[in-house]
Amino acid sequence: MAGTVVTNWFGDLVSHPQAVVEAASVDNIVSILRNPQQYPSPVRAIGSNHSPGACGVVDGGTLIKMSGMNRILQITADTVTAEAGAIYIDVAKELEKHGLQFHVNTEIGSLSVGSAACCGTKDASMPGELGQVSSYVTRVKMVLPSGDIVEITDGQSEVMQQVRSSYGTFGVITEATFRVRPIVPMAVHHTTYTLEDFIAKLPELKAGGDSLMYYIFPFDNLITVEFRHYNPGATGDPNRHAWPLRNYLWATAGPAVCAQAESDIADRDVRYKVIDGFNVLWRFKLENLITSDNTVATDQIIRYPTVANDSKYTFSLWAFPEESYPTVLAQHFQFCRKYYQDTGYRINMLFVGYRIAQDQNSLLSYSYDGNMMTIDPVSTGNPGWKTFLTAYNQFCSDGGGIPLPNQTYGITRAQFRKALGARLQTFADARKTYDPGNRLLNAYFQDLLADQA
Repeated sequence: MAGTVVTNWFGDLVSHPQAVVEAASVDNIVSILRNPQQYPSPVRAIGSNHSPGACGVVDGGTLIKMSGMNRILQITADTVTAEAGAIYIDVAKELEKHGLQFHVNTEIGSLSVGSAACCGTKDASMPGELGQVSSYVTRVKMVLPSGDIVEITDGQSEVMQQVRSSYGTFGVITEATFRVRPIVPMAVHHTTYTLEDFIAKLPELKAGGDSLMYYIFPFDNLITVEFRHYNPGATGDPNRHAWPLRNYLWATAGPAVCAQAESDIADRDVRYKVIDGFNVLWRFKLENLITSDNTVATDQIIRYPTVANDSKYTFSLWAFPEESYPTVLAQHFQFCRKYYQDTGYRINMLFVGYRIAQDQNSLLSYSYDGNMMTIDPVSTGNPGWKTFLTAYNQFCSDGGGIPLPNQTYGITRAQFRKALGARLQTFADARKTYDPGNRLLNAYFQDLLADQA
């Protein structure tokens, strides 16, 4: 398939694979991995290809599209098993019919089950729970580079810890089982703080027992916090309108307004007044309309179109230890303003953040050493975005941040190594035992792991 071009969902990461296969069965994947002449290395499996990181980029190798393997195989009282190409929001909606929900109802509903099982994800941790989807994986089935099929369960704790952050470099996951829980009503409300008030009240907010997600507006000196907690005493019918309104403003109206302002308004002062005006409306809606004592957690998940349309956005992620977060956040506001002053560039949407509980269930967990809080830039990809991320990545690395290889664009080997330390060597050693011939190692991971023997 010479000349084949495959892009990620946003359209800014391009692959030129020699072979593209739409897998329909485990046997298909076995045949691919056992036939390097017809299906050359590197071999990478992709789901919705939504990632802003180059995990699924393959030049000259083989891309396996998993979307045809999308069956939900089994639902029990506390688990769900699905094929790797099943889409997270589809599984969540089926669980809802059984009175069940995922523990982590992450916003990006186009996440595939295979990616969820072995890649980093983000969502604010609910009280007493974790914020990463893979931490609730109890079993995976995968095809090794040799073509052999293995099944790993959480009874093999060390191996499962490695697989949960393997990013498809150990084998091609074909199905996974996740722990789930009964649906419980969830309360949500929003409050806006100045930067100074937020920092002063942060100890109180963390002690309050709510999940903390937040919207960051460095040019307005404001932060709007989304408080969530389970509310089993709620009565009556749940509010099924609050989250769809939030999702529409966040994933459709917001990107459309910001992209059009970027396209149509040449004067940057006027352009950003329009965008800042939309953010005023956004905060008003959050505080006054997206509030309820009785919502359904599944409604947080957003169904993105299969093919990105004109209303689309991209993002990046860095997480910081919560102890140093107030200092880093204040410096971040200063960084954004100075960068705009020096270069004329600012992101044209906003930043978001999540508080994620300490989690050692995956080897490369970004909250392995303690609770973390993130600062995630969001943009329609306006001109200057990737240049900004180069500077932003260095700012975050200097501040002790930890990236995710599938959600942080443009990280360097030095930044990745600094963030993960000795765990990266442990990971590299484990990966070699599964894939000694580097059959699944694309250029991106080859670069990130280059210094690891």
